[in-house]
Amino acid sequence: MTADLTAAAWPGLTPRLLRTETLTDYLRSGGYACLDDPDRLLGEVQASGLLGRGGAAFPLAVKLRAVRDNGREAGGAVAIANGEEGEPTSIKDRWLLRNRPHAVLDGLRLAATVIGAQHAYLYVSDRQAAEHAQAALGELGGELGSLPIEFVLVAPGYVAGEETAAVHVINGGPAKPTDKPPRPFEQGVGGFPTLVSNVETLAQLAYLNIHGATQFRTAGTDASPGTFLATITGAGRPAALYELPHGIAVADLLTLHGIPLQQVTGALMGGYFAGLLNRDILGATLDHETIRELGSGLGCGAITVLTDDCPVAVAASVLTYFDRENAGQCGSCFNGTAAMAAVMAALRDGMAGEDDVARLQRWSVVLRGRGACATLDGAANVAAGLLTQFPDLVHSHLENACPACRSGAFTAVRPYEVERLDEVVGV
Repeated sequence: MTADLTAAAWPGLTPRLLRTETLTDYLRSGGYACLDDPDRLLGEVQASGLLGRGGAAFPLAVKLRAVRDNGREAGGAVAIANGEEGEPTSIKDRWLLRNRPHAVLDGLRLAATVIGAQHAYLYVSDRQAAEHAQAALGELGGELGSLPIEFVLVAPGYVAGEETAAVHVINGGPAKPTDKPPRPFEQGVGGFPTLVSNVETLAQLAYLNIHGATQFRTAGTDASPGTFLATITGAGRPAALYELPHGIAVADLLTLHGIPLQQVTGALMGGYFAGLLNRDILGATLDHETIRELGSGLGCGAITVLTDDCPVAVAASVLTYFDRENAGQCGSCFNGTAAMAAVMAALRDGMAGEDDVARLQRWSVVLRGRGACATLDGAANVAAGLLTQFPDLVHSHLENACPACRSGAFTAVRPYEVERLDEVVGV
């Protein structure tokens, strides 16, 4: 199973997720142990401070408790393991499903037990990931105890992994987000309260169940406990997947990855969603609280390092991608992403004026929170990040005086996409 792939844990860190193992190995480690007391596990999740790893960093204990309580009132609940990795610069979910499917399935079993789910789904777009997970389920006799589980394979897409899109597909619709409320924890698959949890979050839950909250907190910070999986792209280096404790210095990570710090001009954070940061990122640590203070976020843990590429040109490529990949069903998003992409492309090409920049600034504020999903928020983050983090560069583009773009602006259909898993390197 993808034996040619390598991925690296932070030096001195015993890997929690980034390792390969057989079913026998996993059972010996304590995996798939009978969960006699779901309330005890929920208490451990609360004590651990485990945050979701899909992008929003929402506390898992809060989500589990909400679905459990709503499910008791509704007479049932559903659990979904979300492995539809929509961010093109992220690779972690596919790697886990191909290499640690038992940890994901065990986490799904545990979450379903806590919320009292009668049915579970694995929602994924990577065919090899689905095949490996199905093979792992076959090793268990085709079932997760008494929990029925169904595999749902969808076409990949940026919006396909949004939680209401996953519910929409399972309910028989297209892979497009739906209006909220209701949110899935209130009313989801078949009208029942539904837990939609990222596969890394579920693998972390399986680790937590085996080792406990105290051990879980031996890595990370108080507010961002544990480890997380980070996909590093850009800077002319092959993509790499790392398991990192929250709180490590960005400069130390980039040095480990072989990127000269003097060449770094900034970073694209959280895949495409969390926007751009300038060289101040080099003084930061990788935890939610620190990156949030800089005006960005860790998101799904995907970080693209910028060196030679002009941030204006990068922003233009990302906004063009958002314009193309939005669901096309909300006017504010359909028109808003198109408008921002057009202005950013004009800025890249030295054809924008001060009025255009002013409009871009206004849109980056007033368009937030509109539409059925967060695609428009991602576009606004990119625009706002460029304008606030790189004002001198924006001015040089107004004067058509950017040397990097004059020599050939960066353009990409899916900027910094990790296309193949066998490109992942270790250290």
